[in-house]
Formats: sequence, C-alpha cells, structure tokens
Amino acid sequence: MPQLILLNKPYGVICQFSDHPLHPTLKSCVSQAGVYPAGRLDTDSEGLLLLTGDGELQHRISDPRWKQPKTYWVQVEGRPDEDKLAALRAGVDLGDFVTQPAEVRVLPEPPALWERKPPVRFRKTVPDTWLEIIISEGKNRQVRRMTAKVGLPTLRLVRVAIGPWRLDDLQPGMQRSIEVSLADLPRPRHAKPAGPAPARKDPKPQAVPKAAPTPAPAPRFRFAKKK
Repeated sequence: MPQLILLNKPYGVICQFSDHPLHPTLKSCVSQAGVYPAGRLDTDSEGLLLLTGDGELQHRISDPRWKQPKTYWVQVEGRPDEDKLAALRAGVDLGDFVTQPAEVRVLPEPPALWERKPPVRFRKTVPDTWLEIIISEGKNRQVRRMTAKVGLPTLRLVRVAIGPWRLDDLQPGMQRSIEVSLADLPRPRHAKPAGPAPARKDPKPQAVPKAAPTPAPAPRFRFAKKK
C-alpha cells in the first residue's frame, strides 16, 4: 500500500526540498528520497503537512475536487463577536474570490502547543483569542486573509488535521509514516466526479450516456479534539 508521511512542519520552514537562500527547507526534517508534499503550508504557519511518493495518493489528497477538510487552530488578535464569527462561517469576500462557508468556533482555552520559535509578538493592550477553523479549500494564505478581512489579524496558525489524518502528539520536525489504502479513503460530500470526455464530431446520432450515480454522502468530520 502507498506510504504517507505525517510531518509537523516547524515555523519558518519552506515547503520545498530545493535549497532556499532565506529559509530552511523540508530537507531539514525529511530524509526520505522521492517524496513530495500533498498540498502546501505557508512558511510562517506550523503543523500538519502530508508527503508521499505515490502520485495517485498525492492527487487524492491535494486535488480540489476532493475537498479534504483542513482543521486549523488560529490565534487571532482581539475578541470576536458573533457578527465576526458569522461572517467567517458564511464565506468571506476576499476580492479575488469568496471563500466557501467554514466551520468556526472559539476554543474555550488556549491549546497545549509547543513554544514557537521565535515567539509570537503580543500587544499588551490587545487581547487574543484561539479559534478552530475548518475549511474545505486551500488557497494561498486563505485563513490569514479571512481573519484579517473580518478584523481579527492572525498571530499564529497551526494546522492540526487534514481529512482523517491528525497531528496528534507529533512535535515540530517530527514525523510518522503510515500505510494508506486508496479504497479506504473517505470521499467528502462535495467531491465532484471527473467530467465526461468531449464528444467527437460524428454525423451519426449517438446514444446519450447515462449519468453516473450520485455518490453517497461521506461522514462529516467533526471539530478536532484539543489535546
């Protein structure tokens, strides 16, 4: 079965293996050859990154049609009121696109995370709040842009889950490898089947193909449990 690496990407590590003049790369954490990230995580974000050398598995994880839900713990500046939370849940107009509805809740207390290096810079006069945000997209800096748009700038962002895979007790720079059966992968509710191939030009009438049956809804992923 295909191998999947779950890595806790540290803050400041860039998601590439080729050398970079300013940042450490994935080579500082992953020694295996022939594996590549299935998706990305910003250099200034931390947490779960999936890597594999299997092309089909990489496609199933990163292809937007599958829309694997991604769970983030986000430390924001300020205290969100219900209007701001509702705006995040409903979808945020970021100018170049409108985000899909998200699942958002306020964490009752800060999660027990490792100390970030360098530490987050706080303003003593401004409170901060931890949110759990689940999105089914993964566009560039999307969560940071969403919180900034509603007036809650992100101070720290940690991805704790992608679909059924969780960060759990992995510390920064640590990894674990698991075997994954493609047949056992969950199919999210919003995944779209591949479109039909273009019809050939033919003077003879063609029978209309039957539409593929609609897949049954997959189980909904709940909020990640705080460790």
